[in-house]
Amino acid sequence: MRARWITRWEPEDPGFWEREGRRTARRNLWLSVFAEHIGFSVWSLWSVLLLFMTPEAGFTLSPDDKFLLVSLVSLVGALLRLPYGFAVTRFGGRTWTVCSALALLVPVVLATVLVQRPQTPLWVLLLCAAVSGIGGGNFASSMVNINGFFPEREKGWALGLNAGGGNLGVATVQLLGLAVLATAGVSHPELLTLLFVPALLLASLLAWRGMDNLATNRTDYGAYRTAVRDRHCWTISLLYIGTFGSFIGFGFGFGLLLQNEFGKSPVQAAAFTFLGPLLGSLFRPLGGAMADRFGGARVTAWSFLALACGAAAALAASNAGSFPVFVAVFAVVFVLTGLGNGSTYKMIPAIYAARAESAVEAGADPTEARTRGRRISGAVIAVSGAVGALGGVAINLAFRESYRQTGGAGSALAGFLAFYLLCLAVTWAVYVRRPAAERAGRATGAQQQEPKPEPEREPAERGA
Repeated sequence: MRARWITRWEPEDPGFWEREGRRTARRNLWLSVFAEHIGFSVWSLWSVLLLFMTPEAGFTLSPDDKFLLVSLVSLVGALLRLPYGFAVTRFGGRTWTVCSALALLVPVVLATVLVQRPQTPLWVLLLCAAVSGIGGGNFASSMVNINGFFPEREKGWALGLNAGGGNLGVATVQLLGLAVLATAGVSHPELLTLLFVPALLLASLLAWRGMDNLATNRTDYGAYRTAVRDRHCWTISLLYIGTFGSFIGFGFGFGLLLQNEFGKSPVQAAAFTFLGPLLGSLFRPLGGAMADRFGGARVTAWSFLALACGAAAALAASNAGSFPVFVAVFAVVFVLTGLGNGSTYKMIPAIYAARAESAVEAGADPTEARTRGRRISGAVIAVSGAVGALGGVAINLAFRESYRQTGGAGSALAGFLAFYLLCLAVTWAVYVRRPAAERAGRATGAQQQEPKPEPEREPAERGA
């Protein structure tokens, strides 16, 4: 495949940006959002297909079988995020967007065939679900690609739009599933899968004709090695498991919950499943804006406190058998995951910007210190994004085990309550009560050591 490469790209130069940079960057952004949106939809496809796979349609899958299927989809998508992020810097954004979109035709065609055959063994369904997981990798490659096109002053807006547009793919596939269920019933799931064939072909064509490969967008492997040795990388990853992991885990499993907890039909379940992912996606940018205003750590901490209350309320509604309360609580939970996603990601650049400023105050070269901070920040974003997606696996495995052991979701919801309280404690202890900032003496060769506690009024850390 012969690709167009841009070899000169200077977004920080105001003249270049006004002349040609902004127009080119925004064209690539919108086409990337569309392709990533379709990728998220395919990643989420099995969360809807399982609503069709009922005894009335000839399927005999148990609740733990279905939660195992969506867990596997989540796992593959999470594991592919890092290699997909590396791939886009190796092959170029245009080339990789085309290839990754065309690759999704494989799981779509496989699903189209298998959902019409109730006698299909579970292991074959699991294999197909695993292949569908490659749609989850598109998020990482899209984010890394768009990150290289925009100047620092506009990256927050661009990455927020890119992430939110991709996340909306979960709601899109669920709305399409509802439309098919309402018009054709459970006997024609192939109508849903076939909708994505022209969508993927269109995404590939638009990327081929309108996107560019950016030669200056290269992976800094040294920054990744530095990031994985930094405690903040893993602390943020833990928090992102709680926010994005909850978003994708509940997004995949909510319809199954409604069927198993309240005996809802596929159409009744599908009528509510899209609501949560839609709210979570729309509120993600607001979480970033609130972090700009009040501090990312504070917004994240309040989000985890509210999520813990939400898990407790969902547990109470489940025990009481109250369907309206259960749905209303989960709508709020999805909003909170969106807010937490935005605020947690906002914490990352603030933490490393604070370190850079501490180094500058101690006499380090400002350009070098800030460039280093941006490089490590980008690597932490990639690593935490991959690790955080594993939270979706954990949530659906927890539901599976809860149904196997108790026949209900109560044990899983109690576990989520405990985990949110843990995340609240970590956020409070590390980033609210004792915000971290590196001192100048550490910047000249010992930047990997633990930062000393700083007073919360430290200006550079307020954004965290």
